[in-house]
Amino acid sequence: MIGASLGDRSGRGAGEARAPIAAPHLRQDPWWVLPLTVFVVFTAFIVYATWAAFQNAHYYVDPYLSPFYSPCVYARCLHPTLGPGRGLPELAVPLIGIVSPAILILWGPGIFRLTCYYYRKAYYRSFWLAPPACGVRDAASGYTGETRFPLILQAFHRYTWYLALIFLGFLAWDALLAFRFPDGFGIGVGTLVMWVNVLLLGLYTFSCHSCRHICGGHVDVFSRAPSRYGLWYLVSRLNERHPAFAWLSLFSVALTDLYIRLVSAGMIHDVRIL
Repeated sequence: MIGASLGDRSGRGAGEARAPIAAPHLRQDPWWVLPLTVFVVFTAFIVYATWAAFQNAHYYVDPYLSPFYSPCVYARCLHPTLGPGRGLPELAVPLIGIVSPAILILWGPGIFRLTCYYYRKAYYRSFWLAPPACGVRDAASGYTGETRFPLILQAFHRYTWYLALIFLGFLAWDALLAFRFPDGFGIGVGTLVMWVNVLLLGLYTFSCHSCRHICGGHVDVFSRAPSRYGLWYLVSRLNERHPAFAWLSLFSVALTDLYIRLVSAGMIHDVRIL
């Protein structure tokens, strides 16, 4: 009876095919604005980050180190992230020369963002158009989700979270060193810029879905683990704003590098607050 009544109200039987619609979809709103914006912003960030990583210059001005180069892994790096004189010998490639230290470490934070649940949704829709928006069909047929290689590797995101913690620790250490000026303790605009970046990256990292699961996602009875529940609840509240933290931290990383780069190149002057 229910099936029959539904069929009567729609004007066709329950087993009949849907009404033919010539248009690919019926959305009249500017649904394309969001995927286009994400495409432009992501592309701009990738281009800038790649350019900055290959520069191998103007990434340090005492006491500031660009987040793209943290930790500076070469022993000849001016910034003492690993301690004076500690680190790897410079890697040289024929016909290219010295490999920028940023190239050796950016894969870590990069793979964490690449496999992030939110970013996957963003770039699947914006770059692959699969689908570009709700109610809009995929640009290409045959999408199988994350069930086959290479997209099945996205499941390793939960392990890249631990890797992100290591890099966040280095960035926090660099931000602490940003208080140590040649003439002693001090605070500059660059110090604040670096700490804002660490804060936003920390919010992005600890609002991650993987962090939420680690805190309490596998606990069956929360009443028997009140401390785990409290931690899970806190991270869950942060998780509600995970997309915002993802964007803000993306901007903060690029802007922190840009600020330090401009100061190092002498194009702007760092203001000493204290």
